[in-house]
Amino acid sequence: MRLCIVLFAFGAWLLQRQAELPDLRYAWLALLAAPCLYIARSSTGTVAIARKVALALVSFAAGFYWAAGVAQIRLDDALPLEWEGRDIDIIGVVASLPQPYERSVRFELAIEHVLTSDARVPERISLSWWNRGTRDVAAAVPEVKPGERWRFTVRLKRPHGTANPHGFDYEAWLLERGVRATGYVRPRGSAERLARMVHRPSYWVEAVRDRVRERILNGLADRAYAGVIAALVMGDQRAIPPEQWQTFTRTGVNHLMSISGLHVTMISGLAYAITLALWRRSARLTLRLPAAKAAVVGGVVAAFLYTLLAGFAVPAQRTLYMIAVVAAALWIGTATSASVVLAAALLVVVAIDPWSVTSAGFWLSFGAVAAILFAVVNRVAQPHWAIAWLRTQAAVTIALLPLLLALFQQVSLISPVANAFAIPVVSLVVVPLALAGSVLPLDLVLYLAHLVMAWCMIALDWLSGLPQAVWQQHAPAEWATAIALVGALWFIFPRGVPGRWVGALLCLPLFFVVPAMPRVGELRITVLDVGQGLAVLLQTAHHALLYDTGPAFGPAADSGNRIIAPYLRAVGVARLDGMIVSHDDSDHTGGAASVLQALPVGWLASSLADMDPLPLIADEAFRCYAGQSWDWDGVKFEVLHPLYASYELPLKNNDRGCVLKASAPGGSILIPADIERRSEEILLAQSETLAADVLIAGHHGSKTSSTPAFVQAVSPRTVIFAVGYRNRFGHPHSAVMARYLESGSTLYRTDNDGAVLVTITPEGPIKMERYRSLHRRYWLDAPRDERVVEAQPDGAVQ
Repeated sequence: MRLCIVLFAFGAWLLQRQAELPDLRYAWLALLAAPCLYIARSSTGTVAIARKVALALVSFAAGFYWAAGVAQIRLDDALPLEWEGRDIDIIGVVASLPQPYERSVRFELAIEHVLTSDARVPERISLSWWNRGTRDVAAAVPEVKPGERWRFTVRLKRPHGTANPHGFDYEAWLLERGVRATGYVRPRGSAERLARMVHRPSYWVEAVRDRVRERILNGLADRAYAGVIAALVMGDQRAIPPEQWQTFTRTGVNHLMSISGLHVTMISGLAYAITLALWRRSARLTLRLPAAKAAVVGGVVAAFLYTLLAGFAVPAQRTLYMIAVVAAALWIGTATSASVVLAAALLVVVAIDPWSVTSAGFWLSFGAVAAILFAVVNRVAQPHWAIAWLRTQAAVTIALLPLLLALFQQVSLISPVANAFAIPVVSLVVVPLALAGSVLPLDLVLYLAHLVMAWCMIALDWLSGLPQAVWQQHAPAEWATAIALVGALWFIFPRGVPGRWVGALLCLPLFFVVPAMPRVGELRITVLDVGQGLAVLLQTAHHALLYDTGPAFGPAADSGNRIIAPYLRAVGVARLDGMIVSHDDSDHTGGAASVLQALPVGWLASSLADMDPLPLIADEAFRCYAGQSWDWDGVKFEVLHPLYASYELPLKNNDRGCVLKASAPGGSILIPADIERRSEEILLAQSETLAADVLIAGHHGSKTSSTPAFVQAVSPRTVIFAVGYRNRFGHPHSAVMARYLESGSTLYRTDNDGAVLVTITPEGPIKMERYRSLHRRYWLDAPRDERVVEAQPDGAVQ
């Protein structure tokens, strides 16, 4: 049965890697093996083998087609293309905990009625309500509470996120949550609260979570770790500031800073013990129901309530299902092995949420529990509790090492030490105090929880500050990860098993099989998908240059820490030899500070003002100007613009952008930043080397750039537009696209194609790859042909 459950989960996992959903009409073919299941269990030989094979096939097919059926239902609830970017009047209920930001508030809305004739809107959408006139959100946007019914005029778009190698799949995340469109409340449309509370259980839960968050944040106002306490009580991880998350990540205790499975288990165990102790004191209650069974009920109820308080987050769900299986076994008096409990929880999680197999938390949670069971359960000799604790920590650390490197390309080296004191302090002291403080009308209890957390943070901050706290490296190959998982399992076998050292050898490819670098004379270019902005990585055999750093997404999130730094780490770029920030515009400079903090940068060239903060924090910074050039590994780099004298002239930031040309033996690329017509004319007059095989379209394809004379001078075979999906500027302009198409260029768009990967080899031809085509998944809209992707009209609003 355990093997069948694993095969069911494997079938669901394989479905999530498909480019298209299978035809469900063929699901019945899997039932052809079903008759073999009725062969007597006592059969032997070939008959028994046939029965086992049939059982395996049916289990795998059940997982595969179950996930496919659930996915098809979810995909059918879609926003039609023709209703993207159009005003729609709707009535709905706030169905999630609103998340306030600096200038907006975001929440999920459950749709009840669509008032606009012929419009079709998915059942659940995510909305942002923006502050248009002031930085004070409360003054501009009415307070939104869970369970309220509102009438809104909204503009929506289909789920769409950035698509980059080794990047976060935002569209898959939305699909798992059932959110099938995103958008915003129109400032000049309807926005009317129709009811203060819609009485349904799910809305009651969200309303309670909102009150608990207010209770904690108000009770701990201006306290450094109020967000941590809120996350521990009701799962609001966004309340934790980024600098604290960095400490938790570097020390490997980030799994504790939310309602994790460990916390649910601790609370359930505490409720079990209290119920058992109190129930035994009453002979009447004990005669009606044995104390052990009453304690089981108490433990399950506590786990269920705590999981609800977490918003039914997936990690907490997994633990709840495990506890429920154990409780059922205790209730009926049937001894159940730990592995059966784990398998049963796996079956329930995957059956309820087939997309859970795509999340890192799924693999880390089940991997950690499996490692603990493998290392501790069914041992003949029971060691001292301290030795058992150390062995458990070592087993979890070793078993999860391949997964951590594959998923995040980093692992905390001090995690065993940090977890050794953080787990008992947070789970046994901070969480119970925080829960009690959120219920009791006494702020003192919350203060005590905060005080203990503050003491714990002193040690965590010190550990995080150690220079070698975290090991970071490239993303290992899939085959190296698979071999290392076998090796890690072999290595944590009990003492006495011969050849455990072989397990360590099997882990070596994780570290020593590195991504292939370009050859001498070869140029590798990655135009990252950063939304409405630009970020380009240029790699030669032994050097790496980053041109621009994309936009900032908010006060704590930008392209640098969300997209660029993780990508650089994954592809093995541990150091940038140079970085160019073309000009002072937020969609080109937004991630620069994060990149400078994330890894060493040899030099920074820009057209920024002398007192701009970015040049001041770089180790070496200078202005870019025409005439600068250098050669890296057989590839020539030239700065063509601006003229040095232009820094004394009153020019727009766009017209002072750093224009870079890189020429390899097999071809060249031109990156003209956001220069406009005036600078293009200067380039045409000053330079005779504008011709290039690949062009990053200037100013994202704006009609103020790419003049006919410039297009003719460059004569690119390939043009890449770095644009955001349905961006509010209407880039790229239809006239500009038509101009390049008429010149014979092939067009690429990051909003349509995701990251664009370019390889210029000495022998040619130039290799072009679209990431959305390389990484096709059934939930992603298929990339459309660049000749039929229509530009939006100027002034289109996202």
